[in-house]
Amino acid sequence: MKYKSVFDIIGPVMIGPSSSHTAGAARIGRVARSLFGREPKWAKIFLYESFAKTYRGHGTDVAIVGGLLDFDTDDERIIEALNIAKERNMNIEFIEEAANVDHPNTARILMGDEDGELELVGISIGGGKIEITELNGFELKLSGHHPAILVVHDDRYGAIAAVSNILSKHEINIGHMEVSRKEKGKMALMTIEVDQNIDPSIIDEISQLPNITKVARVVD
Repeated sequence: MKYKSVFDIIGPVMIGPSSSHTAGAARIGRVARSLFGREPKWAKIFLYESFAKTYRGHGTDVAIVGGLLDFDTDDERIIEALNIAKERNMNIEFIEEAANVDHPNTARILMGDEDGELELVGISIGGGKIEITELNGFELKLSGHHPAILVVHDDRYGAIAAVSNILSKHEINIGHMEVSRKEKGKMALMTIEVDQNIDPSIIDEISQLPNITKVARVVD
């Protein structure tokens, strides 16, 4: 079930004309920014189907960039997001893709700086709700509406249990968890949505575990 209340259908408090094309787009951008952990120096934003056809008129372009600047859906600065990005020397490129995808409101964001890159695929499913479906080649399902951590790790026995034990020790309840891997015994990705924001000290503790490569968090 995608919607839990009438407010999910009406949509969020937002800047812009469309909960799907503006609020949802901003949330996709903001989750990408959160996972990257800092403001990117550049971003290539690939838009598909409905997003590609209407992104200028519906404000999808300014919304995604606003998200990359860490603006929430009701932040009035979103209106000037493209100008603000230019002032901050963030190089933005929009690419209209002709390929068919599973959902018409799909965006793929490739972004980075001198220290690294991140690639993310997100869809806006209506009412400002989103799903992140791919991260750096890993398939996942992340709503972006709950605090979460993403743990890149070696596909080894005990890695999942070790992370779960730390969350349990700190009385953090797991709402949703899944694991994705590209190949058995290689790299894997844990996606864990929780009921409360996780303190950075806990992220550091998880990072010190054996077989853990990287830990990123999405705050509420």
